Amino acid sequence: MGSKKAREREYARRRYAKQVARMTRAQQRRRRYQMVALITVGALVVGGGVTALLVTRDDGGPAATDTATDPFPVAPMPPPPDPALAEGRTWSGTIDLYQDGLYQDGAEGDPTAGTLQVELDGAAAPQAVASFVYLAQTGFFDGLTCHRLVDAEQFAVLQCGDPEGNGMGGPEYRFGPIENAPADDFYPAGTIAMARGSGDGASMGSQFFIVFADTVIPSDAAGGYTVFGHITSGLDVVQQIAATGILPDSESTPASPVTIQKVETQ
Repeated sequence: MGSKKAREREYARRRYAKQVARMTRAQQRRRRYQMVALITVGALVVGGGVTALLVTRDDGGPAATDTATDPFPVAPMPPPPDPALAEGRTWSGTIDLYQDGLYQDGAEGDPTAGTLQVELDGAAAPQAVASFVYLAQTGFFDGLTCHRLVDAEQFAVLQCGDPEGNGMGGPEYRFGPIENAPADDFYPAGTIAMARGSGDGASMGSQFFIVFADTVIPSDAAGGYTVFGHITSGLDVVQQIAATGILPDSESTPASPVTIQKVETQ
C-alpha cells in the first residue's frame, strides 16, 4: 500500500484529469454549436436579414438569441495543475530524444539520439514543475518534436514540447507568473526553462527549452524565463543534435527532425 501522501497526490492528478476532460468535452460541444450557428448565419444573410438566431443549449433545447449578443462564446480554458503537485521537492526524470539519421555510438540501426537525466526544482518553480510532471505522467510529450534549434554566440537552445510543432501549440491551459528567473539574464549550459509569449508572463504551457551552452537571454517587459530544472547527465546528447545544424532555408528548424520519445518523472 502506498503512503498517504502518494495516494493524495494520485487523487489530485485524477481529479485534475477529469476536470480537463470535462472542459475539453464542453469546448468540443461549443465548437460544434458554433459551426451550426455559422452555417445558419450564412443562410440568414442570403435569405435577407433575420434578427434572431436559433442556437442549441448544452441541454439540447433551443434558445432564441438576439444578434446583439455574441452567439459564439469562447470556451474558458481549464485551470493549470495545482502547484501543490510539485510537492516542494526535487524531482528526477529522463527525457529520451530521437533524431533521424543520428546513431548513438555510431551503431547503425540504433536511431536513438540518447537520454537526458534531469532534475526538476519543485520548490523554486512549483507551477512549472507541477505542469511538467503532470504532462509527462499523462504521456503528453511522447512523440512531440523539438521544433526550434538556435546555436549562436551566447545563445544556444533546443526548444521542445509543442504539439503543433511550429511554436504555436500547447495544452488546454496556460499558467503564470514567471518563477525563478535569473536576475542577470544568464542561463548556464544544462538549464531547462519554460518558453512563453513575448511580454506575457502568464502564457506558459508545455513548451520548454534546453540550454546546451552558456546563454544570455535579455528580459522583456514581463521579465525573464522560468527556470524549473537542469540536466544532470546527457548534455552531450543535445550538443550532438545541435551539431547537425538547421535547414538551409529556415531560421531555426533542425536539419533532421528531433522527437521526444518519452519523458518520465519521479
